[in-house]
Amino acid sequence: HVIDGYETFDVYQINTNTIELYNPYNDTSYFLRGYQRATFDYDYVFYDNIHYFLQEYEALEKVYTSPTGDINEFDNENYLQFLAGGNDSEFRSSQDVGVGNPDNIYWDYTGVYGVNNVSGNMYLKTLSLNYDYYGSEFFELSVENDALIRLFHTASGTTYEFAGRGYIQYMKTAEGKKTESPKMRKFKNERKENPRENTRV
Repeated sequence: HVIDGYETFDVYQINTNTIELYNPYNDTSYFLRGYQRATFDYDYVFYDNIHYFLQEYEALEKVYTSPTGDINEFDNENYLQFLAGGNDSEFRSSQDVGVGNPDNIYWDYTGVYGVNNVSGNMYLKTLSLNYDYYGSEFFELSVENDALIRLFHTASGTTYEFAGRGYIQYMKTAEGKKTESPKMRKFKNERKENPRENTRV
């Protein structure tokens, strides 16, 4: 493997569509569930990991504001940035206008964001922006395509669209410098004690 080097696994069949890959050297098991391509829900996987999609760009630029809806403070915010790493839930926003290079954006606000499910609709999410000093904003979040999101501001009834600017192809260091390493993803499931025993001699 380019990043982790050589690894070896013991393979166990758990049931008709699940296998376990067990690494006896670090006592870690990975469970892989198989699906038929014809019945696999690719959209569900995308929406289940939508917080990664929000982190794919240097910035998201507001490209549309609906003519309907009440005037509100968020009308003045034109760029959003969702930061990977750290606690994996920090964001920044800016009131700058028409910035060509995302590196030149001045970030006016910072805070913590959350993406949550909507009961009964796996393809719709809620987005909360909890500003460090200015309260919170709540939206219904949907994805229009691989570079455009739609935010419906529930309090005002205003719809916004944000387009991705500056696709991030490489992981960044804590100093913000690009590295040659691919992006790393934060493990989001609960880790459990492994009951599997090493049988290698």
